[in-house]
Amino acid sequence: MLKTSFMRVLARRDNRGLRQRSKEEVLAPDTKTQVDSLLRGVARAPRSLLMLDYDGTLAPFCKNRESAFPYPGISAILQEIVRTGRTRVVIVSGREASDVIPLLDISPLPEIWGLHGLQRLNPDGSTELPPLHPQTVSELAAAENWLRYQHLEHTAELKTGSIAVHWRGLDECEAESVRGRVLMGWTPLAKYTRLDLLEFDGGVEIRAHKADKGAAVNTILNEMNSGVPAAYFGDDTSDEKAFQALNSRGLSVLVRPRWRRTAAQLWLKPPDELLDFLKRWLQACQEHDALNNNDTTMAVNA
Repeated sequence: MLKTSFMRVLARRDNRGLRQRSKEEVLAPDTKTQVDSLLRGVARAPRSLLMLDYDGTLAPFCKNRESAFPYPGISAILQEIVRTGRTRVVIVSGREASDVIPLLDISPLPEIWGLHGLQRLNPDGSTELPPLHPQTVSELAAAENWLRYQHLEHTAELKTGSIAVHWRGLDECEAESVRGRVLMGWTPLAKYTRLDLLEFDGGVEIRAHKADKGAAVNTILNEMNSGVPAAYFGDDTSDEKAFQALNSRGLSVLVRPRWRRTAAQLWLKPPDELLDFLKRWLQACQEHDALNNNDTTMAVNA
């Protein structure tokens, strides 16, 4: 039933939905085949890899970031996937890794790669974070000083290795004013320093050059066996490098209410289509266990 529900979404988009939207807005030409192939692989393989962004993907955007809890049902289904022991679940977020823990509320804890992959929180609670170059620290201090000069400290989220300014919830005129004042100082700073400047949905971030979700995805993939079934789910421009890193080795999925141009191979609308896909992933993990149990029973009876 889960498979029928999810494939009905794809079929409905592929047939009726195309009267209102172009096909490139829905999925790559062979995506249905890729989805089926991926989930068959999850059912057969002893191990699979599921990587997911947090804000905007698993949870709707919220003006109060401390209240950005996942869509209903998401934490429960991810917890079941983790508990099967068949899938390495990794959250790749722009947040500090520790900020995700109380929001996601999953036990046992999955891996969380925070700060766009710069920080790694392992399931055992240990944290890995490379030291920042002293010059990078000085450059980030200059970026923070610019916000003080513009009286925009209240818009800032100060993180290890980056500063993000948020204007989600402001009216269009005020948001454009904040954006212009921030970029007036941060654009030349990024141009002549080690820092990267990235605009995202509802804000802009200046960060250490090392912080990159694409690099994080490559590192995670290199820790797995070659050919492992893998997928990455994300919503924002900060996820594009992750999509690009995965596209030759797995399925990349854009998760957002409205389509935008992307390197991702599949577009899902949250929360229902996302939840359907994750349920199918769990079902594939459970099919693996069922197949193993059948094999064991046949061997005993032989």
